[in-house]
Amino acid sequence: MTTTAADSASSPVPGQDTSGTASRVTAPEPVDENVWLEEIYGEEQLAWVKEQNSRTEDLLEDAEYAGLEASILEVLDSTDRIAMVGKRGDWYYNFWKDRQNPKGLWRRTTWESYCTDSPEWDVLLDVDALSAAEGEEWVFHGATFLRPAAGEPYRHALLALSPDGGDANRYREFDVEARRFVVPAQGGFDLPTAKGHVSWLDADTLLVASTADGLPKTASSYARTAVTLKRGQALASAPLLFEVPENHMMAAVAHDSTPGFERTFAVDYIDFFNRTNFVLRDDSWLAIDVPADVNVSAHREWLLFRPQQDWALDGTTYAAGSLLAANFEDYLAGNRAIKVLFTPDAATSLQSWSWTRNFLLLNLLKDVSSEIRVLDPATPSDGTDGSGSAWKGTVLDACPPLHDVNAYAVDDEDEDEEPADGGAGDDFWLIATGFTTPTTLMRGTLERDSLKQDAAAASGVVSRHAVVKASPSFFTDSDYEVEQHFAVSDDGTRVPYFQIAPRGLALDGQNPTQLSGYGGFEVSRTPAYSGTVGRAWLERRTTLSDGGDGKAPHSRGGVYVVANIRGGGEYGPAWHRAALKENRHKAYEDFAAVARDLISRGVTSPRRLGCVGGSNGGLLVGNMLTRYPELFRAVSCGVPLLDMRRYTRLSAGHSWIAEYGDPDVPEEWEYIRTFSPYHLLKDAVEYPETFIWTATSDDRVGPVQARKMAARMLAMGIPNVWFHEALEGGHAGASDNRQAAALQARSQHFLWKALAG
Repeated sequence: MTTTAADSASSPVPGQDTSGTASRVTAPEPVDENVWLEEIYGEEQLAWVKEQNSRTEDLLEDAEYAGLEASILEVLDSTDRIAMVGKRGDWYYNFWKDRQNPKGLWRRTTWESYCTDSPEWDVLLDVDALSAAEGEEWVFHGATFLRPAAGEPYRHALLALSPDGGDANRYREFDVEARRFVVPAQGGFDLPTAKGHVSWLDADTLLVASTADGLPKTASSYARTAVTLKRGQALASAPLLFEVPENHMMAAVAHDSTPGFERTFAVDYIDFFNRTNFVLRDDSWLAIDVPADVNVSAHREWLLFRPQQDWALDGTTYAAGSLLAANFEDYLAGNRAIKVLFTPDAATSLQSWSWTRNFLLLNLLKDVSSEIRVLDPATPSDGTDGSGSAWKGTVLDACPPLHDVNAYAVDDEDEDEEPADGGAGDDFWLIATGFTTPTTLMRGTLERDSLKQDAAAASGVVSRHAVVKASPSFFTDSDYEVEQHFAVSDDGTRVPYFQIAPRGLALDGQNPTQLSGYGGFEVSRTPAYSGTVGRAWLERRTTLSDGGDGKAPHSRGGVYVVANIRGGGEYGPAWHRAALKENRHKAYEDFAAVARDLISRGVTSPRRLGCVGGSNGGLLVGNMLTRYPELFRAVSCGVPLLDMRRYTRLSAGHSWIAEYGDPDVPEEWEYIRTFSPYHLLKDAVEYPETFIWTATSDDRVGPVQARKMAARMLAMGIPNVWFHEALEGGHAGASDNRQAAALQARSQHFLWKALAG
C-alpha cells in the first residue's frame, strides 16, 4: 500500500482564511457576466448547451466525420486488443468493452486459458444488463476484494459503480462465486453514491471515507471523515475513525491485510502534494515522522520514502526524487538509519516502483525513454554498478529507445516456487509501447543468478520474460518514424518533444501538425501507441503546395507531436516544481518554444499548427489561445480549467491550490490572473479557431469553465468558436467506446478541417 505523510494542521477557527493564516482581504473578483452558467443542471443553462451542441454538430458531423468516427470506434471496439488482467488467487480478472458490450463485462479466466488465442471467459457481471434491469446508466470503476481466510478462494468484492461516469461511486458487495450482489436485506454492503474510498477491515467491517448520508465534506468536495462500518449498520450511525480539517483536501483510510504485516493507515491529504500519514497503534493514530512533501509507502517490513524536495535528515541531505528505505518498525521507534535506493541525475527520474516477493522493480525515465532497474534487498551493493544504491541492482534488458516500458508484480504474495499457473511471487508483467509500436504484454520471472547459494553470494538478478499478448497494428506504422528533439525555452531550459511523422517528411512548413501537452501535477507524457491518432491524424491526407517555391501540390498526412514541458514529471519533482504557482508561465513558455522550434525547423507553420489538451492540458492550450495566438491556427480545448479566479469554488477545484495558488489571496491572484484564459481575452485580437468541449457529469473540473469561456468568446464576436458538452462520461468526457469515438472524432476532425484545408 502506498501512502504519503506531512505535518498535521489544526482545524480552522473563526477569523481565519482557508490557508489557516490570519484574516486578510480577499482579492476582488472581475465582472463575470456568465456566472449564470454555473448552475450545471439548470433548465436555461442546458438549453444553452443544447443550442451550442447543435451548432457544433452541424459544423463537424459531415460525411467525412461519420467515416472518421466509425474508424475510431473500430479501433476502440477491436476484439484483437489485449485484455489486460489482474491476478487474485487462481483467477485472472479483466474488464472489457466492445460493440456488443458498450458498458462492459467484468470477467475472469485461468492462466492456461488466458495464454490461448481465444480465452474462455467466465462472465461475472454484465454491466449493460445491469443498467437495463435497474434503469441506471452504470459505469464500472473497479473492484476491491476481501482477502479470504488462508486456503479459501477470493469470493467477496466491493464494486465501484458510477451512475454517470463521474468520480462519485456507489459501492456494492458482490459474490463472484454466486455471480450476484449481496443485497442489504441479506447483510450485504451497499453504500450510497458519493465521492470517497472504502477498504475491507475484515469480512464484516469496512473502513469508509465518504460524503454520503450527510457526512461532512472538505472545501474540495471530498470526504472529511472516515468511519468504521459494520454489516447491517447505517453509514450515518457508524462510529468516527478519522477526521481532517475542512480546509484540507480529504481524508482516507485503508487496511493492509498482508499476512504478518496487518496494519491500518490513515492519510490527511492537506493538499495535492502535502499530507500526514498515520498508522493505528493501540487504538490511537501515530503519525509517521517525515516532512509534508515526502511520499511514503509501506511494504512488509519496509518503509519507502520519495522526497518531493531535498530532505535534510540527521546531517544528510537526500535529493528530491530519490528513493529511500528504512525498516518500518525501527523507523517508528526513532531509528533513522536510511538506505539510498535511487538518486536522480539531470537526465534520469524515478516514475514508479513495484514489489515482487523478493525484489523491487524501479521504473525510470532517461530523457523520457524507459529504463527498468531491479533491486535485491537481500544483497548489499558492492558499488560496481554505478547506481549508488544500497541494494544490488540489475538493469532489465527490455527497453528499446524512445519507448515506454513498465514493470509491475503479478502477485507478490504467491509463495509457491513453481505453481502450475505460472503465478509465482517473483513474476512480473512488462507492458511495452511506442508511438509506432503496438502495445505488447510480457510476463517474466526474477531470480538471483546464484539461486542455490546465499543471497550475499549472488552476483545479480536475472530475468526471464516472454511475450504473452500483442496488440494489432491499426495503421501502417512502418510508414512513420519517431524522432526526439529539444527546444530551448525562454530561460534557456532544454525541453524535449517527440515528433511522429511520415518518413521523408518535407520540411516546407506546410504539414498539418497537432501539438499535444499537459505540464502539470508531475504527470509524464511518455511514448504510447494510439490507433486513434494513427487513423484520425497520421494517415489522413490533404493536397497542399509547399507554400510558394513553385512546386506542384502533393498529398501529405499529419504530423503528431508530444511536448514534455515543465510542470510534468518527466525529469522528476524538480521538473514539476519549476512550473508551480508563480512560475506557471514556464510551462507555457516551454510549449510555445516547442511550437516555434517546429516552425523554425520547417515541420509546419502557424497556418498549419494546432494544439490540443485536456483538463490541466486544457488550461495549457487555453493559454496558447490567449497568450500566443500568433503561433496557432486552431486550438482544441477539453474538460478545461479556464476561469482561474473562481476555479477553487467549482467542483473539486479547491484541491488544486497547491498547484496553481489561491485566487482569493490578493498577492497570489496577481500572478494567477496572468494565466487565467477567461480573463486574458481581448478585443481586436485575431484568435485561432477554437473548439471547447466538456461533459455535464464531470464532477472533477466540471463543465462550467468551458461554458463560460465559449460564451464570452461568442459574445465578443470572435469568429470560429465552437462548443460541445456531452451529458455523460465524467472527467473523461465519455463512459463507453461509442461516446469516446464521438469525442475524439470531433476534436480530430475540427483540427484537420482548420489545418489541412
